[in-house]
Formats: sequence, structure tokens, C-alpha cells
Amino acid sequence: MDALATGNYLVIGRVGMDLFPDPPGTRTREATTMCVGMGGSAANTAAGLVKLGCKAALVTAVSDDAVGWYCEGQLDAYGVDRTHVKRVTGEPRTSLAVYETRIKEHQSVIYRNNAADFQMSLDDIEAIDFTKYGAVLTAGTVFAAEPSRSAAFRAFEKAKAAGLPILFDIDYRPYSWPSAEDAAQVLTRAGDMADVIVGNDEEFGFMAGHIDKGLAKARTLATTTAKIVIYKMGPEGAITCADGAETRTGIYPVAAVKPTGAGDSFMAGLLASLTQGRPLPEAVLRGSACASHVVARPGCAPAMPDTQALEAFLADHPGPTMAQEG
Repeated sequence: MDALATGNYLVIGRVGMDLFPDPPGTRTREATTMCVGMGGSAANTAAGLVKLGCKAALVTAVSDDAVGWYCEGQLDAYGVDRTHVKRVTGEPRTSLAVYETRIKEHQSVIYRNNAADFQMSLDDIEAIDFTKYGAVLTAGTVFAAEPSRSAAFRAFEKAKAAGLPILFDIDYRPYSWPSAEDAAQVLTRAGDMADVIVGNDEEFGFMAGHIDKGLAKARTLATTTAKIVIYKMGPEGAITCADGAETRTGIYPVAAVKPTGAGDSFMAGLLASLTQGRPLPEAVLRGSACASHVVARPGCAPAMPDTQALEAFLADHPGPTMAQEG
């Protein structure tokens, strides 16, 4: 994975607006004041990468309205290159997420009917010079509808032709897909093309046909098509399959205020650490630290740690169980 050393990532997927009640702990149905922040898994990860010293360019589409303009402004504020972010007119709208900064009875409501990011097209991908980047990163939602699905697979083809590693976060969101069967088939196809695959136990189980088969699916991918497969198990930590070995890592316990944003921050921390040349088990642990940092704070992109915040977090937290070679 020497290409990751460039620290220059092409990130494909959605950006959106997040709304969450203030103060933390307030139910949405009782809210009188809402905070706003940038969201969308791809945009969150891109912002996290930039905060940790990498470069990231986002490929997506936003609606040509105030919400889309807000997202463009936020990408600029985080330092994410939006050369490949296009505006679309008509009915498509930029995604809106309303979620609570609370764990008990947490509510997250996502508005993605006719989502603007699904309007990413083949022409958008063909216009990109992939040789300018060190790796291509995307999450599963980008494959959920056309023309975005075909565009994303074309991006994978162009990445392979340019010799770039493909980094894939399964990120299965049932509400984005026409059917579970369609999702399983398409996500499996995408996973077979990826060099690095990250997902949780439920997502790998979904691809395999049953949650009990998820770990076996991850192991198979690691011994056939992928170089690194990370099987996340929530509070039980993660199993990393690479180079014919398995490494188990724990988590950094925190007082969480919400469950959202953890996976996006994990990916940013993992990749930034690999860019820095850190060993894979350490990179996974730093990704876990980033995830814990985010769930302990309001917002998603706003809660992503920069390098200073990550080092402070690691200094203040004794850490999870030590990695064990399997």
C-alpha cells in the first residue's frame, strides 16, 4: 500500500447537511434550537483526512440551492477540494439528516428521496485525471442508485488502470436501496474489486447471506482479492485480516453522546495513520481512537479530530487491549 504514502485521496460519495437539537440530550420532537453541521459519510471522511494532515478531493453532486451551497462552503472551510463537486438543478436535493445527540432512544431521520448525490454520472468520472491521486475511497451508498452506481464502478475501473488502491467502506444503509437482494449483489461486486475493505459484522454478514457467515466472508476476501480487510464488532473491537494473519484490537471506551459518525472517523484515522507509515495494528487503533473522539461530541464532521486533538485523546486515554496476532 505504498500509494497511500502520498496522502492524496479521491473520495467518492455524498455530502449533506446535518441538524441536531441543542443542548445535547434534547429530543428532536422537543427541540427549540437546532445546530447545523456538514454530514454525509464521504464528506465526513474527507474532512477527517484533511484534519489529520492528508489531502482529499470529493466527487459528488449537490442541489443548486441554499443547502447545496452550504455544503460547498463547508467543504471549503474544511479544506476539501471540491473541483469535482457539481451542482444539479431540478428535483434532486442534497441530503438532510436530523439526529439526536443522545444514546438512549436515539433518533436519526434521513431525507434522501431523489438524492442529488445519485446524479453523479459517467461523464463526471471520465473528466477526472486519476493519476493525480494516490488512492480512491468510497462508501457503499454511492452504489445504491443510477447513474451514481455505474459512475462509481467506472471510477473503480479507472483507479485500477491507474494503479491506485481502492478503499471501500461497505456502509450499508437499507433506506437507500431498492431491495436487500440488489444491495447484496452490488456491494459484493464492489467488495471484490477493492484492495482495502472496512465493514462491521452485520455488513459482512449481509454480504454473505447471514451474520454468522460474516467473519468467514471477511477472511475469504482477505485471502483472495483484498490486501486488508477490517471486520468491526462495535464494543468488541475489530479483527484485521492482512498478509495471512489476523490481528484483534479493542476500542477506547468513552461516554458516548451519539452513535453517528464513528465509522467515517475510523476510516479517516486509519488511512491517515497508514499514510504516515505506521504499522497496520497501530493504524487500526488510531482509527478506533478517532471513532471514540467523534461519538463523545456533538456533530459528525465538526467532531472529527485534528492531529493535535487525536494526540491529546491518546494521551488522556490508556487505550484498549493490546493487539493479539492470530
